[in-house]
Amino acid sequence: MTIYIDAILFLNFFFDFLLLLTTSVVLKRHAKMFNICLGAFIGSLSTLVLFFKITTIQLLIIKVYLSILMVLFTFYYKDFKYTITNLGVFYVTSILLGGFLYLLNIEFSYKHKGLIFYNNGLSINVIFLFIIAPIILYIYVKQSKLFGQKIKNMHKVILKIGKQELNLIGYFDTGNTLTYQGKLVVITNIPNTFHQKKILVPYMTINETSNLECIKARIIVETMGEYEVFLGFSNNFHMSGVDLLLNGNMEAKI
Repeated sequence: MTIYIDAILFLNFFFDFLLLLTTSVVLKRHAKMFNICLGAFIGSLSTLVLFFKITTIQLLIIKVYLSILMVLFTFYYKDFKYTITNLGVFYVTSILLGGFLYLLNIEFSYKHKGLIFYNNGLSINVIFLFIIAPIILYIYVKQSKLFGQKIKNMHKVILKIGKQELNLIGYFDTGNTLTYQGKLVVITNIPNTFHQKKILVPYMTINETSNLECIKARIIVETMGEYEVFLGFSNNFHMSGVDLLLNGNMEAKI
């Protein structure tokens, strides 16, 4: 079998370039393209050690050493935490991409009966890898940004109603600016089992005008402060891990 070293080097350079670029985007490092290319070139050199007789442990040590050099040449060294963060995201991205490509290889190249796998004579085309790898990392970056934004807007909330206290998770919702009688309105999806006087608060959306069942409450929002609010009950919002939609007018008190 003929092995083209230049082709293998280019393939490794391409994937290392994507990994370093993704790391830069996720962490907002704004690394220069020259540095990313230099880091990718250093990473591609790991291919050359495959032509020498070395143990698996030695190969692992060399790859770890080269990965550290890749990160240092791409993002420089500012402090230990900065470098470890860069290295950690680089490894996570590598594992993610490697895992997806391995899964695709298994799906295309192997058939199985139960837990027994056997090769069906197919393999993933290199051109296909060039196309699918950037798509996988693009989806990863987009989802990371969305998840990061969601986490940023989530806050621990202590809800006080009479003598009752509940520990909930609130989401800072800029779209909720509803106020009533000078108080902010926050919305919850928990059932109204509280023995408090109910108030109907009028509200308007693009599609309808209606009333929201509310009670008076006090909330303490982590990093934002304490508020007397109207707590509105609604089954119209579903957000994983979130109990309250906080009011957008709380922003001024952050």
